Amino acid sequence: MTETGRDTVRRLERTILKLLQCRAPGASICPSDAAHAAYQEDGDGWRALMEPARVAARHLVEEGEVEITQRGHPVAPGKARGPIRIRRAR
Repeated sequence: MTETGRDTVRRLERTILKLLQCRAPGASICPSDAAHAAYQEDGDGWRALMEPARVAARHLVEEGEVEITQRGHPVAPGKARGPIRIRRAR
């Protein structure tokens, strides 16, 4: 991963944690919420941040900060296929 890529993932990690702080305990966000919040301009450029947002979520799972869920149930980051949600770790 390039330095710019690492910086983007770190920024998205901070964004995910900030968004979750504003939510009720147990509430979740979509990676697109983080991508939208981290993207600084108008337009569809936030879409390029979707995979980095998923990478950031996986890093935060490894650190014990969040859980990745599908259909409301925690899933291992490597097992998640399709849409995911992110919530604070329980």
